[in-house]
Amino acid sequence: MLFNSPEFLLFLPIVFGLYWFVMRQNLKAQNVLLLFASYVFYGWWDWRFLGLIAFSTVVDFFVGIRVAKAAEKRMKNWWMAVSLLVNLGLLAYFKYANFFIESWIEAWGAMGVTMNASTLKVILPVGISFYTFQTLSYSIDIYRGTLKPTRSLVNFAAFVSFFPQLVAGPIERASRLLPQIETQREFKYEEGVAGLRLILWGMFKKVVVADTCAIYANDIFANYTEYSGPTLLVASAGHVC
Repeated sequence: MLFNSPEFLLFLPIVFGLYWFVMRQNLKAQNVLLLFASYVFYGWWDWRFLGLIAFSTVVDFFVGIRVAKAAEKRMKNWWMAVSLLVNLGLLAYFKYANFFIESWIEAWGAMGVTMNASTLKVILPVGISFYTFQTLSYSIDIYRGTLKPTRSLVNFAAFVSFFPQLVAGPIERASRLLPQIETQREFKYEEGVAGLRLILWGMFKKVVVADTCAIYANDIFANYTEYSGPTLLVASAGHVC
């Protein structure tokens, strides 16, 4: 689900209304809604990858508890290694598996063996880098003693999958965002208006400015041999937008 899609323009007001006006007095219900909405948002692209984010969440939730309980430095290091191996291992697989698969196919092709590349393609899950490092930040903060582990899997899962920054960042440290999820919130009209202005300004820059620049920039880069140096420079600036 894209932020500038019609689906999101319907999704956000529904979640906002339920969150602030139906469940405003119930912190637990708010966090359950936040988690459900975040999983709907992420699963809208491909629901099969929900299992991956849930797996990373559960691993670091229990790792955080074990790191905090560990009496010896050796055990803390061991549990921290589990978190690092699981999270960075998954990230490395989805990020670089295709590179090694294609190299493998080319190597066999050089020896006259043909392999079907389409059956070996690994799809890169959207936002995997963001939520991987977000879960890692939780384990690392506990390991360093700057954060106590949460006892609520729902709260932790809501922190990991928080939809406003799940697929586009920024990566939030657990010590910064998780306490906000575990603390009772109060709706403030002034902050709501300020947030709406930021959303509208961001939508304007994306839909009106960036998408318009992309039309011309993509056309120029697709036929770059036909354009002069100054035109390519302008297109580069448009591409950055």
